[in-house]
Amino acid sequence: MNQSDIIHIVIADDHPIVRQGLVALLEQEPDFKVVAQAGNGEEAIACFRLHQPDVILMDLRMPQMDGVTAITQICGECPEARIIVLTTYDGDEDIYRGLQAGAKGYLLKDTEPDELITAIRRVTLGKKYIPSAVGEKLSDRLESSQLSDRELQVIRLIIAGETNQQISHQLKISESTVKFHVNNILGKLGVRDRTQAAIVAVKRGIVPI
Repeated sequence: MNQSDIIHIVIADDHPIVRQGLVALLEQEPDFKVVAQAGNGEEAIACFRLHQPDVILMDLRMPQMDGVTAITQICGECPEARIIVLTTYDGDEDIYRGLQAGAKGYLLKDTEPDELITAIRRVTLGKKYIPSAVGEKLSDRLESSQLSDRELQVIRLIIAGETNQQISHQLKISESTVKFHVNNILGKLGVRDRTQAAIVAVKRGIVPI
């Protein structure tokens, strides 16, 4: 096999056991070679600059710098970069942010090995790889009403357990304005109360934990 036929891969994940498992899996393929591993987004960027891999497998939630930030920076430097998100997070907002940042594929860590290998080969060819379940959630995200910046501030404080009075004090707005934002949030998320709003916001990845 010619060296030019080898697909060079960088794995970015903050769990060493996950990285090692992926290396063992991928290097069973004769044309796959893992050239570097990264434990956070900053390391992923450094590995990309050094190795210029064909594909990066990128987790979303990592210390120091998360995956979306790293994807954004890498694609800002090299729009042709081929990145596949490989994560446990399947919220529609997570999917949207990852793909909007420039990822060409989005897979969950319970994906079958054959599908991961197929995704890597397809993305290497410059194509996208978005499984149907991921595509459906992305479609839901695009069709749903999005929270404004102020509403995002309010829902974060609700998740932190703050009362309307405390939110009012922190954001320097009136309590009636807080109640207005809370009602908007409930309507946009399709829930009845603050507790449900907090659960949905976390589940969808609107507010990362």
